[in-house]
Amino acid sequence: MRKKLLYIIVALSACAAITLLPWFAFQEARHQAFAEEAKLTLAYARDARYRADEIGFQADKALKLLSRSGATPCSAEARVLMHQVHLTSPYLQGIGFVRDDTLICSSFGDIPTRLGHISFRTSAGDQLYLDVPVEHDARSALMAVERGGIAVLLHRDLPLATWATKSGVSVAIIHLERPEGASSAISRGHIDTAWVRRLGADRETTFAANGYLVAIVRSRRIPSVAVAAIPIASVHERAQAIALRIVPAGLVVGLILAAVILLLVRRQMSVASALRYALRNNEFYLVYQPLVDLVSGKCVGVEALLRMRRGTGEMIGPDLFIPIAEQTGLITRLTERVISLIEQDAGNFLVRHPTFHVAINISSADLKSDELLLLIDRFLERTGTRASNLIIEITERGFIDLAIAQRALAAFRARGIEVAVDDFGTGYSSLSYLESLDLDLLKIDRSFIEPIGTAAPTSQVVGHIIAMARALGLRMIAEGIETEEQADFVRRHGVEYAQGWLFGKPVAFTEIEQMVDAQSASNDSPHAVHSGCST
Repeated sequence: MRKKLLYIIVALSACAAITLLPWFAFQEARHQAFAEEAKLTLAYARDARYRADEIGFQADKALKLLSRSGATPCSAEARVLMHQVHLTSPYLQGIGFVRDDTLICSSFGDIPTRLGHISFRTSAGDQLYLDVPVEHDARSALMAVERGGIAVLLHRDLPLATWATKSGVSVAIIHLERPEGASSAISRGHIDTAWVRRLGADRETTFAANGYLVAIVRSRRIPSVAVAAIPIASVHERAQAIALRIVPAGLVVGLILAAVILLLVRRQMSVASALRYALRNNEFYLVYQPLVDLVSGKCVGVEALLRMRRGTGEMIGPDLFIPIAEQTGLITRLTERVISLIEQDAGNFLVRHPTFHVAINISSADLKSDELLLLIDRFLERTGTRASNLIIEITERGFIDLAIAQRALAAFRARGIEVAVDDFGTGYSSLSYLESLDLDLLKIDRSFIEPIGTAAPTSQVVGHIIAMARALGLRMIAEGIETEEQADFVRRHGVEYAQGWLFGKPVAFTEIEQMVDAQSASNDSPHAVHSGCST
């Protein structure tokens, strides 16, 4: 059932990689297309706003010039000024004096010109005529701004003459003081005046609405906004163009990722299959690393380390098969095999050496099962060894579930088996965890031993760990001792035991027996720290 579930998860993961990455790529294409088209539309609106501001600036300047001149309407002096304004203001179509909504004289002559009906009056007092008739054209392109009896004529399309790289661009200038519901007279293409409400108090904005991508920019000179809009189809077209570039790349990456997932799982499953085969065909064996008493220098125990050798002679390291065994639920079977191999290798030896111990590494899965206790009980019964011959080593991961760890540790210690926390300082445990657990030994990880004698900041950490263990009443084992300097340091600081290549590499148990026999017959000085365990 677990294997079937794994196949389903792997298949779903591979399918997700193949489908989701192209989907994400397509979404990115849409996002990029919207951003690029919005940027372009905003540029159209900004250009229209700039033109409107320039026209407004020239109109205001011309009105002020003629008004402040004090010239009599339609006098020779006034005509000169009007002609001068007309020539120097490229955005103005004309300027003149107004009486009864009619230009009585202007820069282009004395022919009276009707301005039509007032569209609305601004808060500044200007009157806007948005539809100035020309001869029989009641809906011409001219508009007028009148202030104090003087009016300027403007071409409505001038602010809208923005340069566009695509067709279908709509542009408008909307005065914010126009009557509610009035349409925008200064516009080209489809413009919905209701869009202006989306601007709020912002200076500019872009959004999609009613099938258009809209950009609105507020004028800094006059109470008006420039609006530009392009059909949303332009976004879709650009998105498709971008998608043609990046979606295939997303598909390729998805296929690669799916292949990697399948290869990794296949490798893991192949290792898992190899583990099952190795359990059936006795491809596991143990090596034992000596542990010495730092005061006497004698080998007082060993740590059992599981190794795997295929029938082809290929070695598979524990850093590979242990994690996979934990993931596939085979770890408890490996622990069972370890106990069986210890019985074969050292059962008789431990009966003859009641003070010698073998340390067994167990996993968090072992703590959750009563099977381990039954295995140990049967081991002690069959071999006749004492519970004190065994030490259980648990990594910090085993303490994640504190209640389970406390119950398991209590069962071990009730039998007289000591418990050590392995690799301390590299996992999850804290001082509060250690205080709440019944432990006997603390193993100081090699990563804290290596910096001893160097200037590395971590070289000071080991001293704090030792002080903490002493405060909790725990005996200590220093791992990874490779130099005399490291051995002297931990000995001076009260560490009782040590293991590492200085004292001996992991070897077959027959070599351990020879070491112990040799040290029993030796009269070496007790200060010869590693003479009894050297390999």
